[in-house]
Amino acid sequence: MENDQSLTVHNENLQNALNKGDINLFREHFLDMHPFDQATFFKELPEDSRLKVYAFLSPEETADLMEHIELEDTEAFFSEMDPRFASAVLSKIATDDAVDILNEMEKDKVASFLTIMDKEASDEIKQLLHYEEKTAGSIMTTEFVALNKNSTVAETMKLLKEEAPDAETIYYLYVVDEDKHLVGVLSLRDLIVADENTLVLDIMSEKVVYVPVGMDQEEVAQMMKDYDFLAVPVIDFQKHLLGIITVDDILDVMDEEASDDYSKFAAVDVDSPDENAFFAAMKRLPWLIILLFIGMFTASLISMFEDTIAKVALLAAFIPVIAGTAGNSGTQALAVAVRGLANSDYGKGGKIRLLLREAGTGLITGTVCGIVITFVIFFWKGEFFLGLLVGITLLITLTVATLAGSVIPIIMDRMHIDPAVASGPFITTINDIISILIYFGMATAFMRLLI
Repeated sequence: MENDQSLTVHNENLQNALNKGDINLFREHFLDMHPFDQATFFKELPEDSRLKVYAFLSPEETADLMEHIELEDTEAFFSEMDPRFASAVLSKIATDDAVDILNEMEKDKVASFLTIMDKEASDEIKQLLHYEEKTAGSIMTTEFVALNKNSTVAETMKLLKEEAPDAETIYYLYVVDEDKHLVGVLSLRDLIVADENTLVLDIMSEKVVYVPVGMDQEEVAQMMKDYDFLAVPVIDFQKHLLGIITVDDILDVMDEEASDDYSKFAAVDVDSPDENAFFAAMKRLPWLIILLFIGMFTASLISMFEDTIAKVALLAAFIPVIAGTAGNSGTQALAVAVRGLANSDYGKGGKIRLLLREAGTGLITGTVCGIVITFVIFFWKGEFFLGLLVGITLLITLTVATLAGSVIPIIMDRMHIDPAVASGPFITTINDIISILIYFGMATAFMRLLI
C-alpha cells in the first residue's frame, strides 16, 4: 500500500513537472523510476504530454522506456515522434526488439526509418528483417560477444570489457574459429577462475546446444525450457554463428504463443480487445455460422426421434444435462491433450498412455455421474427406468467424449495441423451429436420399459 501511494505521489510530481515544462525536475523524478514504471506512467499520458516527454529525454533513455511497452502499442508512439528522433530511438533499442517493432509497421514507414537511421544500426536490423516471422532468426539478437578459440583468457577479458556494455548477455560466451564456425561455449565463471595465460580452446566445452536459424520459435522456447538455458546460439546450415536468443525473448514468445493458442481454442482473436464491434463481429461470424449449421444437424438428429419424444416427453428435459456434461468432459480432456502436445510431454508410448488414462477417467467419471443422476431422477420424478437410461447414457457419453477430446488433437498433430484449432466449440458440438445419438437410440430401443 505504501509503495502504491509513493508511486502515485511520484506520478503527480512528474505530471506537474510536465505541465510546468520543468525539464530538470521531470528528468530527476522520471529517471529515478524503473523502466517498467516509466512505461506505465507514459502510456497513460495524453499525446501533448507524450510529445514533451520525447523532448525531455535522449534517444537512449526513450529506448529503455519503449522496450517495456507492449509491441502492439509501439507503432502509434513511434508515429507521433519526429522521424529523426524515432530513428535514433530505434537504433538504441536491442536489434531483435527493434525488428519486432518494425514488423508491426507499414513497409514504407520501415523504409523511411531505416534510411534516416545510423548505417551500422540499420545494417544490423536489415540482417534480421529478412528472416521469416516466428523463426529463430526473427527473434535472435546480433548483439553478443563471440570469442576466438585461440585467444588467451587475458585477451578475452580485455575484449569483454570493451564489448560487454553493448552485448545482450555475457553469462554464456560462445567460441568460434577463424571462419566464424561455432565450436564451443564457456561460462563467465569458467573464464574468471581460469589462469590468464590459458587458451579459450582449453577451457571451453565442445558440447554446444544450438538451434538452426529457421527453427520455429515455439520449438526454440520448448528447448530452452527443457535445458533451463539463459541463452542459446543460432547458426546457419554451415554452422556459422549468426546470433543468440536470450531468455527474455523466449518469455515474450511463450506469452505470444499462449495468447495465439487461446485465440484458436476459443475461435476468437484475443489480441484485439479494443477494435470496434463491427470488425470484431466480422471475425467471429464465420466460426459461428459454421457451428450454426453443425447445430442444425444436431437439431435434425433430434427431429428423427420425434416419435420417441412424443411417447415419453420427459426425455427432452434431460438433453441439456447429457449434452452439457459430455461437452464439458470432452473440453477438459482436450485441454490436457493440447497442453501436453504443445509442451512435447508425450515421448515414446506417451500418447497411448494418455488415451488409456483418459478412457479410464471417462469411465470413472461417467459411472459416478450416471449413478448420481439415476437416483436424482428416481427421487425427483419417481421414474427408475428413465433415471437408469439417463445414467447409462451419461456413462457411455462421458467415456466416449473424454476419449474424443484426447484423440482429436492427437490426430490433428499427426496430420501436422495445430491441435489448438480443435477448439472447444467443435469438440462440444461433436459430443452433442454423439450424446444425442446414444441417448435417443437407447430410449427407442428400450421404449417398452419407459411407457
